[in-house]
Amino acid sequence: MTYTTNEMMTVAAARRLKNGSVCFVGIGLPSKAANLARLTSSPDVVLIYESGPIGAKPSVLPLSIGDGELAETADTVVPTGEIFRYWLQGGRIDVGFLGAAQVDRFGNINTTVVGDYHAPKVRLPGAGGAPEIAGSAKSVLIILKQSARSFVDKLDFITSVGHGEGGDSRKRLGLPGAGPVGIITDLCIMEPEEGTHEFVVTALHPGVTREQVVAATGWAIRFADSVETTAEPTDVELSALRDLEARTAAAHGQAPGEA
Repeated sequence: MTYTTNEMMTVAAARRLKNGSVCFVGIGLPSKAANLARLTSSPDVVLIYESGPIGAKPSVLPLSIGDGELAETADTVVPTGEIFRYWLQGGRIDVGFLGAAQVDRFGNINTTVVGDYHAPKVRLPGAGGAPEIAGSAKSVLIILKQSARSFVDKLDFITSVGHGEGGDSRKRLGLPGAGPVGIITDLCIMEPEEGTHEFVVTALHPGVTREQVVAATGWAIRFADSVETTAEPTDVELSALRDLEARTAAAHGQAPGEA
């Protein structure tokens, strides 16, 4: 089966979610990847959303954290305060799955503004629970499409801290957990370099060149000594993803491809 770069990105991200892990999921691309993992390689993953659902098993992708599909399919629903205080700050979240508008070389995220904070060019959706997830989850995965506008040398605003200024910055800030352990894009997979915690390319998706990645990155991106090629999506993965998107589009009155 042929596939798109967006499908490759979603499949690659889904594969990073280990079976049986407890995952705090963001809406959008993170939710799509996490639910694909649940439908394929990680059937026992526990998906948690900040509105309170624990063990959500939506048949279609939620429009927001308040989507009734999440509560209706969850094992239980608890107050939002319990999600953050007991589950997240209590060290019970294995993976935080986040999207971003901008990300830098150390996995810091901006979802607040583009441009000056007091006179922004674009006002973005904001923080939501992302700063707490990035700060307290045992590890963090980030998924977004790659371009020089989104992968920037310096963030316009730091909404959620990844590895701060690099090195032991996260430890000095007193943040628990490993921080971001992977950035998955439509071109490649990046992982933090040991010691510096700067993100370097560790895998290229099939057909993608190093030159494409360099052109789509706003800093002098580096490559690991050994760069792998991401395995292509299987027919099972693509069928599960496309069925999920088709169900979502039908449920939400969207045109095909908008899910």
